[in-house]
Amino acid sequence: MSLFTPTDYQAMALSARVALTATVVSIPFGFAAAYLLVFSRLRGKRILDGVVNLPLVLPPVVVGYLLLLLLGERGWLGALLARWHIHIVFTWWAAVIASLVVGFPLLVRSVRLGMEGIDERLLQASRTLGAPWYDTLLTVIVPLSGRAVLAGATLMFARSLGEFGATIIVAGNIPGVTQTIPLAIYDDINVPGGDRMALSLCLVSIVLSFAVLMANEGLVRRFGRKGKRS
Repeated sequence: MSLFTPTDYQAMALSARVALTATVVSIPFGFAAAYLLVFSRLRGKRILDGVVNLPLVLPPVVVGYLLLLLLGERGWLGALLARWHIHIVFTWWAAVIASLVVGFPLLVRSVRLGMEGIDERLLQASRTLGAPWYDTLLTVIVPLSGRAVLAGATLMFARSLGEFGATIIVAGNIPGVTQTIPLAIYDDINVPGGDRMALSLCLVSIVLSFAVLMANEGLVRRFGRKGKRS
């Protein structure tokens, strides 16, 4: 007898799909936010920092409800998208957006730490040679921030795999459509005799998250050795 139902396999595949999409989409925005926080002279940097990190301290349910108000048919963005017959709420894209918002601060914090660790002398040398800001960005900051981006993306991916509160509010719990692993576990524990299925999915979630973290550790060390040899 199989440990998992077809719905469970769909939840596993959807979890990976949602987490990967949210991570890939967020990388350029996370890099840009970290760059502004570290290298720009914006007067509102503290406000930007607070907005970026706000999802870390807000309950995920609050994040989900705010997204529902924003993306719902009566929300200003949802109403605007509806004019083009685009509906986000209760679709898998809503799960992507929920995971993106909740995991985004982890990505930005990791990239920011990497940028703050760049040797200031390298940046000064680039400016002394007359390089414009975008040249310094592409030839100095981007290469030296690679490990930080990788670390942040991995943390965000792992966080997205476990996202529950915001997802269930804005995307719902629709099997085969928006039901990810945490939502499937929630369903199982509310069904008589579903403890075994819930435990099996918990183990899958643990194994996936641990594998992602170990892969991240291996890649970071590998890039670290390459950086020392070069």
